[in-house]
Amino acid sequence: MKIDDVRRTAYSMPLTSPSFPRGPYRFIDREFLTITYRTDPEALAKVVPEPLEIVEPVVKYEFIRMPDSTGFGDYTETGQVIPVKFNGVEGGYVHAMYLDDESPIAGGRELWGFPKKFANPKLKVEKDTLVGTLHYGSVLCAQGTMGYKHVAADKEKVLASLLAPNYMLKIIPHVDGTARVCELVRYFLEEVTLKECWVGPAALGLYPHALCTVAQLPVLEVLSAVHLKADLTLGLGTVIYDYLDEPAK
Repeated sequence: MKIDDVRRTAYSMPLTSPSFPRGPYRFIDREFLTITYRTDPEALAKVVPEPLEIVEPVVKYEFIRMPDSTGFGDYTETGQVIPVKFNGVEGGYVHAMYLDDESPIAGGRELWGFPKKFANPKLKVEKDTLVGTLHYGSVLCAQGTMGYKHVAADKEKVLASLLAPNYMLKIIPHVDGTARVCELVRYFLEEVTLKECWVGPAALGLYPHALCTVAQLPVLEVLSAVHLKADLTLGLGTVIYDYLDEPAK
């Protein structure tokens, strides 16, 4: 293989059998259960990186079922998103994600910098209850429940929340173990068709684990919950802050 061939074909590892195809990445019938809860402000301050600013001591815990996604297939994901501001614009900082499919783990980490780890999340309907769970190995680390389709939600408000910017910290190590890339990335959901959305009573439990650390942002009070289904495209990212270009304070 010639040097020019490497340059032309390289976008993911391994070179000759990439872990995921090139985008765009379209999701059909993507289903969310998002439970918003109040947490410890001191715990929150320890995990949100500057120059992002915390809006209030609140976390959104998400269970996401993705049955039909181009390139990534059929999988389920769960994790925590923290409401923040960047230059005065409100959005969500993606703090932790756990999922059950290697391709979107590789693609999410390599392209955007999603903080993804392999685990076993589930989202399903049990009789009159929507149930989300996260197991790391055999250990239950999160469980969320919501009354199934109790009250129709405000579609305009829910759609606006889906269109807000999202932020994450992309880290790629050098061969000597130091950071080669350390960037704050922003991305948007695009071409969103919101099919249905609901609110209702909800509960959330997070349980300590050494390697699955969702409980480090403890649940003090459940504030609200929304259940929705949408078609959308996952837009590619933009670097908005390079930590390696800035002098240490």
